[in-house]
Amino acid sequence: MQKKSFKIYNFVNEFNLSDLQQLSKDICIIYRNYDKINHLENILKLKKYCKNKKIKFYLSNDIKLSIKLKLDGVYIPSFNNKINYVQNYSLPKNFDVIGSAHNMAEINVKLRQKCSEIFLSPVFKVNKSKKFLGINRFNLMTLNKKAYFIALGGINEKNYKMIKLLKTNGFASISWIKKNGLSKLRPF
Repeated sequence: MQKKSFKIYNFVNEFNLSDLQQLSKDICIIYRNYDKINHLENILKLKKYCKNKKIKFYLSNDIKLSIKLKLDGVYIPSFNNKINYVQNYSLPKNFDVIGSAHNMAEINVKLRQKCSEIFLSPVFKVNKSKKFLGINRFNLMTLNKKAYFIALGGINEKNYKMIKLLKTNGFASISWIKKNGLSKLRPF
């Protein structure tokens, strides 16, 4: 599989203009708010902001709303393992389906869900889990798969240089990107 351009994703759960303005314009945004508080209002604000800044914008776990609002795609979390989740919909042109996985079984589910990019996590040590993949296991899990893989989990200023050792097409962050905006870390 030919290598795709390197992508960076940031997860957000609300519209916070000061956080968004710190981000580089080549960072894609994934909105995930499972509490549904101000859900549609936040999505519409983020959509408008992303359209003005020409940033790709994905909605988590709601393919119907993603298509209706003409977003760039949908993000399918690892806990959504419905095989026919995407097949029930007629997808618009240039609509991306991306998902996350933690193990080989979940990777296979995401491939059946037609995910073009799979977030594999946690790559490095994180506080909420004792298990993490590490460089070798990450690379072994991504061998011979027909998808692009994105590193997620535990990425920070101490270990971001190790991403170059991974067979990945990018990385994603939940909190670290907000802190520094990645202004000094480019290029990859």
